[in-house]
Amino acid sequence: MTKEKSGMEAKKAVLDKIKQYDKIVITRHLRPDGDAIGSTKGLCNALRLSFPNKDVRVINCDYSQHLAFLGSEDPQVDDSFYEDALAIIMDTATLDRVSNKKALLAKEIIKLDHHIEAESYGDVVWVEDYRSSVCEMVADLLKSFSNELRCDKQIATLVFAGMVTDSGRFQFAETSGDTLRLAGFLLDFGIDTTTLYANLYLEDFSFQKFKAKVIENMDITKNGVAYTYVSQNMQKELSLSNEQASCSVGFMDKIKGSLIWLAFIENDDGSTRVRLRSRFVTVNQLAQKYHGGGHAFASGATVYSEDEMKALIEDADSLLGQYKSNNGGWL
Repeated sequence: MTKEKSGMEAKKAVLDKIKQYDKIVITRHLRPDGDAIGSTKGLCNALRLSFPNKDVRVINCDYSQHLAFLGSEDPQVDDSFYEDALAIIMDTATLDRVSNKKALLAKEIIKLDHHIEAESYGDVVWVEDYRSSVCEMVADLLKSFSNELRCDKQIATLVFAGMVTDSGRFQFAETSGDTLRLAGFLLDFGIDTTTLYANLYLEDFSFQKFKAKVIENMDITKNGVAYTYVSQNMQKELSLSNEQASCSVGFMDKIKGSLIWLAFIENDDGSTRVRLRSRFVTVNQLAQKYHGGGHAFASGATVYSEDEMKALIEDADSLLGQYKSNNGGWL
């Protein structure tokens, strides 16, 4: 396995490897968000436009109903297709979260990710955990090699969609000057932001009712950890997808004095997905303790019992209490 350094050397290694293959399969993590879909589809379309003789496909086992407006993906193919193909795995820190496991059959693998390194894999690795999104990295790739990689309005829209969603509309701490400059690069292709934002942010009336129910039922610990639980019954009652239910973590981020927010989403297999978000306080190590991981201020985990759920809440409360005791200026 060859691990490349960050920056131009890594970007060039990625492009050089892409040039070597006539067949390329692109995949991402399970339960995709805007960054996972925008980066994979955006890169795929850019490679198809730039190298029309290559067979480039985006293949996964699941999709997002909310983001279906970004377009469909390709169907699964026989194992033989992968034997002499390059796989590009994007926005995925660990192999267990790869949506299309057949990608591991590929002759070589590129890992392209912006999460904190959790598992080493891939023949070429480009990981920059300070980036706001993988889409930001794709935009950087397109801009850096604009003489070889073509971009158009559709590609720019896909990549911009992932940037704007994964950065919290450019509010999260990872948003940098480079983030905004690369967003500007994409906007110059004529993206229709009015239509894009309508597709991303307009909500059904039933979802508004869900927001109200979450706010009514959420609780807060003594040190200010806000948390909520979305059961399977609530998801069925309000016709929510797992993805929509997971949005509940964002309903708690405006409570003054609350710097950590936890959303517990009951899965149909009996496990409970946990989304952890925070302001100022690093939560990825807490997530790792409970079968997860992620970014410093945005992570995911899984708990398998009520006792484990209570333990996570207690650990989060202790973490926040320590932070508040040792730091000022946190509002």
